[in-house]
Amino acid sequence: MDGKKIIGKKIIPALLAVFLSVPAAAAANPPAAAFVVKEVSVPDEKAVFATVESANVVPARARIGGTLADLTVRAGDAVTQGQVIAVVGDKKIALQIDALDAQIKGYAATAAQAQKENARQKKLLAEGIASRAAMEQARKNYSVALSAENAALAERDVLRRRIADGAVRAPVAGRVLDVPVTADTVVMPGETIATVAEQHYILRLEVPERHAASIHVGDAVRLDGGAADKAAAQGKITLVYPLIKNGRVEADAAAPGLGDYFVGQRVRVWISVGARRTIVIPPDDIFSRFGVYYARIQRPDGKTEAVPVQRGQLLPKGREILSGLHDGDVVVRP
Repeated sequence: MDGKKIIGKKIIPALLAVFLSVPAAAAANPPAAAFVVKEVSVPDEKAVFATVESANVVPARARIGGTLADLTVRAGDAVTQGQVIAVVGDKKIALQIDALDAQIKGYAATAAQAQKENARQKKLLAEGIASRAAMEQARKNYSVALSAENAALAERDVLRRRIADGAVRAPVAGRVLDVPVTADTVVMPGETIATVAEQHYILRLEVPERHAASIHVGDAVRLDGGAADKAAAQGKITLVYPLIKNGRVEADAAAPGLGDYFVGQRVRVWISVGARRTIVIPPDDIFSRFGVYYARIQRPDGKTEAVPVQRGQLLPKGREILSGLHDGDVVVRP
């Protein structure tokens, strides 16, 4: 047993020497790339929650009253502008068209008879048998019959147009949020058949009022990437509402990729509320060993040493270092 203790006492220091000699061995041939640590000013970000909302939520309304004969969409379906999403039918319109068709046939027969009588009176007047007054009366009767027929035809076109207006179309391209009616439902003119959210989503931010003076149109916002090393999506504030509600100011931001979210989904975003001084180095200058992150710095004597560092968030300029490095340190790439 004593022999094992002696062997262990000899092996452990040897292993430690090998471990500590790795940076020294690498220092024999220091890399050419070096980075001088300097404190820089970076935006001081604050995490707030934003809601994914549609820029425009437009209702698709029925133009005529009647029974909802056909409904082709449901909540969540994607629609294009002008797509027929429902059909409203009114049986009374069809009956009125049938009645007008019968009237049009009668007016057409009367107009044809009046046209024949007008032609006959013209012939008799040319032969000197009929009077001019009789010819003028025949011409007037033909004109009245023709006008009545045209009026009935126009009224029938109006009814047919009303049938065409029974088609409810999507006002914008987007996604259906809600369908408050079902098939065979009696609807009134102007009643909402479906609510469509335009496929242009925005972020609606709620910022505490103490930061209201720090946000402006054009400021950058960063969506939470969900992982420490994943670059988050970047966006910009497009509108700041000049009204504070319940101690919060609202702002709209545009960012790419919002079409993959649900309308109403809450997303954590980072906004800039000022500036702070910190140390930022290139991410490739940091390496990991046994779960601990290190950066290799060059001492005044030319030797390099691996020092443990505490990483912060990933910024556009590089990786933030919370502790382990100081202003003026020379970091060499491992």
